[in-house]
Amino acid sequence: MPATVTGTGLFTGAPGAVRITPADHRLAIVWAVGERTPADARAVAPPPSLPAGGFPARNTILSGGAGRTLLTVEHMLSALAGLGVWRAAIEPTGPEVPIGDGSAVEFVRALREAGIAGSGSGEVEPIVLREAIVIEDGKGGRIEAHPRRSPGATYEYRLDYGPGAPIAAQSAAWAPAGESEHGHGPGTRVYRDYATEVAPARTFCLQAEAEAMRAMGLFKHISPREMLVIGPGGPIENELRFEDEPARHKVLDIVGDLALAGGPIRADIVATRAGHALNHRLARAILESAAGYDPK
Repeated sequence: MPATVTGTGLFTGAPGAVRITPADHRLAIVWAVGERTPADARAVAPPPSLPAGGFPARNTILSGGAGRTLLTVEHMLSALAGLGVWRAAIEPTGPEVPIGDGSAVEFVRALREAGIAGSGSGEVEPIVLREAIVIEDGKGGRIEAHPRRSPGATYEYRLDYGPGAPIAAQSAAWAPAGESEHGHGPGTRVYRDYATEVAPARTFCLQAEAEAMRAMGLFKHISPREMLVIGPGGPIENELRFEDEPARHKVLDIVGDLALAGGPIRADIVATRAGHALNHRLARAILESAAGYDPK
């Protein structure tokens, strides 16, 4: 039984759906023409051009041949990786993965109802790091991956918009395999269950960012009630699901973006003020470090 999620795209506003079925190959996008593109960092497309003063990558886009692209795959990939599903075919209808409520819960629900989660479709050898990988953007953003002796992976995000920002500095970690061997940062809240503690955290933006992007023609099809917009007084026409929902969502994004390494990673991941662009660079570096990687 396939897992199907339907809805509207965040950036395009276009209706669409994704159909996910177990497969004998690693995660891949199967286009309507029958072409298959491995869902890994080699397929990441650059963000579309924005006017001067625009924003860095705010989503993850995968490309196939002949100009085919699929936008905003990160929440779907996060649900797959978070539930341990590493072998599946993803068949999209439309240009963008449905955004739902901005979290990964719809994908978690669909995968579980379809019986794909826990079906044995995740049996892929982990990528074992031999040495630390550290990537910085020169603007205070940083993401690092550290080798670990024991199996599994941990993901930590340290969010800090600076003094006076409407979102307080906060950090969160997903550590299903136990405490990270390098130690978490002071005050970091560590969560164990992806489905209930990470997947429900929604994507968000600051009010100033939302207003600037709407001026560029983006997000005009949704309201703050449908997208978490945070102003000086907190969420606008909305409320947080968790006190540290922004940090938890950043963890969700990292899990999805690093699925682009091509398989489960045996490492401790720590990100500080990082976004999709740094996540993509780390996924690519880990993929390239995996000797003999085979997308089949």
